[in-house]
Amino acid sequence: MKGGYDYIIVGAGSAGCVLANRLSADPNVTVALLEAGGPDKSPLISAPGGLLPIMMGGLFLWRYQTVPQAHLNNRVLYSPRGKVLGGSSSVNGMVYDRGTPSDYDGWAALGNDGWSFADVLPYFKRAENYQPHVGQLHGALGPVQVSRPGTNHALSKAWIEAGKNIGYPYNDDTNGEVRPGFGPVDLTVGSGRRSSSSAAYLTRAVRKRPNLTILTGAHAARILFAGNRAIGVEYASNNKRERIRAEREVILSAGALNSPQLLMLSGIGDGDHLRAHGIKTRVDLKGVGRNLQDHLAGAVRFGCSVPISLYNYMSPIAGTLALGRYLLTRTGPLASAGMEAIAYVNSQDGLAEPDIKFHFALALYQNNGREFIRRHGFFAHINVVRPASRGRITLKGPDPLAPPIIDPNFLAEENDLIGLRRGIKIARDVFRQKPFDRFRDDEIAPGQAVQSDTEIDAYIRAHAEGDYHSVGTCKMGSDAMAVVDSRLKVHGMEGLRVVDASVMPTLVGGNTNMPVIMVAERASDKILGIG
Repeated sequence: MKGGYDYIIVGAGSAGCVLANRLSADPNVTVALLEAGGPDKSPLISAPGGLLPIMMGGLFLWRYQTVPQAHLNNRVLYSPRGKVLGGSSSVNGMVYDRGTPSDYDGWAALGNDGWSFADVLPYFKRAENYQPHVGQLHGALGPVQVSRPGTNHALSKAWIEAGKNIGYPYNDDTNGEVRPGFGPVDLTVGSGRRSSSSAAYLTRAVRKRPNLTILTGAHAARILFAGNRAIGVEYASNNKRERIRAEREVILSAGALNSPQLLMLSGIGDGDHLRAHGIKTRVDLKGVGRNLQDHLAGAVRFGCSVPISLYNYMSPIAGTLALGRYLLTRTGPLASAGMEAIAYVNSQDGLAEPDIKFHFALALYQNNGREFIRRHGFFAHINVVRPASRGRITLKGPDPLAPPIIDPNFLAEENDLIGLRRGIKIARDVFRQKPFDRFRDDEIAPGQAVQSDTEIDAYIRAHAEGDYHSVGTCKMGSDAMAVVDSRLKVHGMEGLRVVDASVMPTLVGGNTNMPVIMVAERASDKILGIG
């Protein structure tokens, strides 16, 4: 076994990079960071506009797929995750979103002391350098760059004005005092560069710390134990197996799909499931892999009668010119994420908070970004933000290099379908408003033939896609299905924690990148004994 480190962190994604930075800030602490993917040096990662080529090419990704989804016509859905330094924060849509205070107060109400909104707000603020403005809810000195491109495009302006026409409020800061409304989107982008967890926390100076070792191409295979204490990690690298020792803790930050997989491969999980795969049970924790939650996305797409969408930049010549401009000046279309506006709405009266989220896109794509529609257009990307459906992660077998079995169980609960149907109706209503009159062409999807509730439901079942916001599979708590406690220590084990989206007991009402970074900031203090 290789020489010992105080802490071994498995996974250099949104959480792992934070932990590597914060723990190694103490020169007396040694840290090893393991990442199955490679370095994040590609300009497609640093350029915000490189997102579409990444998705279309399947670059820097675990190209996972779900099992056939029983409530989506038995379709197999694409479920990618980042496989590179920075993890999914290096390949995501860069939307800055914290959810709402009630999300975290809900975690605390489930018995997780120290995770209320009042508890976590200082860690959101510590993480961010929020450029648009600074108030009591935002930070200005953190490593994650947050900026607001503003609603400059004519289509983005039409989106906001159309929402106001229906009666929805304008909201200048949907991560501020109030949530509902149509307004500008905030992005994890600074000075024309993606501010991934790696870019923010693994700066050149941090990577040079003598007490931090970063191992890429290191695929964790199992956790090593002495009795009930985690003492190291076995990993695959260059077709060989290596072992590395942890003197204090092993910390899993491999995400909501891979962290439960690694626990199960190491004998921690539902004993019946482990025995079925010939794995000796070390701790029988029924909740490992359970409680999987994710957002399901629907869409309303229109052609644009005026040639002003981002389709203008999709030709080889335009793309080459845009790349040259970006490399020289960090400006132009590649310096933009291609999104300017967003909305959160209540789909019915009586709701305490918005249940539907819209991203407004300035170009037409589908099939999880892998297929570009070659014409001018725009669309609304629609989520039910707090789905009731629950799924599960299980093992295919004892081979650590095999992908996990992913079953989000989308639309198992009827209210999720009803909410997405309402979202589609609201988006259609927005696009029918006067501000879109000069831009609106044919409705590409769902299409004019789809009008009744039954027809809309059939459209959803045939075309809805996962949104890669998986959480909950190693949830924190003290009930029978909890995997970690409120300090994120695995129940029944010593020297083993999980710090990533899997510990969230419930899915926040928004995107998950910043909440995961917050969890890691909070956890770093807990690990160091200062929080």
